[in-house]
Amino acid sequence: MDSIRKKLSGVFAPVVTPFRSDRLMLDDLRYNLRKLADSELAGYLALGSNGELRSLSDSEQIEVLEVFAEEKAGKVIMVGTACESTRHTIEKTKQAAKMGFEFASILTPGYFAKQMNDAALIRHYETIADASPIPILLYNAPGFTGGVQVSIRAVAQLSRHANIVGMKDSSSAGPDRYLTVLNHYGDFHVLAGSANFFYASLHLGAVGGIISLANSLPGPCCNLYRLFIERKFDQALDLHYCLSRLNGAVSGSHGVAGVKAAMDIMGFKGGEPRLPLLPLTDVERDKIRESILAEGFDIK
Repeated sequence: MDSIRKKLSGVFAPVVTPFRSDRLMLDDLRYNLRKLADSELAGYLALGSNGELRSLSDSEQIEVLEVFAEEKAGKVIMVGTACESTRHTIEKTKQAAKMGFEFASILTPGYFAKQMNDAALIRHYETIADASPIPILLYNAPGFTGGVQVSIRAVAQLSRHANIVGMKDSSSAGPDRYLTVLNHYGDFHVLAGSANFFYASLHLGAVGGIISLANSLPGPCCNLYRLFIERKFDQALDLHYCLSRLNGAVSGSHGVAGVKAAMDIMGFKGGEPRLPLLPLTDVERDKIRESILAEGFDIK
């Protein structure tokens, strides 16, 4: 197994950024990272969508990354460095590299969505990859970018760049279409972006997943990957159904606020989302608690 593939294999948590009354709670972030460090997670995505990257100032982003750097604990860390301009993204990516992080995860630009065709996205990503001191991962999440997504044709071309080593796909259809086309590209590695299609994606050649449920239930998420590796497919499928149903009740229904509520229930410090996102009501939290128990997971 090559070193890049090894680093990207397994389950990664897209770690949340805790807030309280709209204030950044770095001690709570540190607590969560230390708790997650005891799990079998391969690593973390810092400043991703669940990390509410767009709700953080530049100085707050650095504060968050400093905590990740201090609490690395041998985990592989990807950093979300996407900005709307190519130039700004390069600056953020170089900053992440200087702080010692392994990969940059780069969401497609979305403000000028109608102009983000193949030519624009290919130029954007190739220019970043040429300038980046660390390998980069494409991040396809049209739900966060006004519908912009990287086409199969664009991914096929970008996968040939030596410094573009993979992608996270969080589109509603999942990465199946990319995996079908790209399986023969040995140096390009696809990660599933949801528990809903994580298990199916592993069968099609994904090396791992960046799973929001891993913030609150890292053990079961890692168990699913382990069962797949051990070829215990019947057990893995049963666990997949549990995690998929639970994912629908948590992030599928409530987004980041649901992920944070599930963390609070499971003994982490999820905290509140930052406005304009609203925290869950007590009734909504109770429903998540009921869903966790209904799937057979113990609440700590």
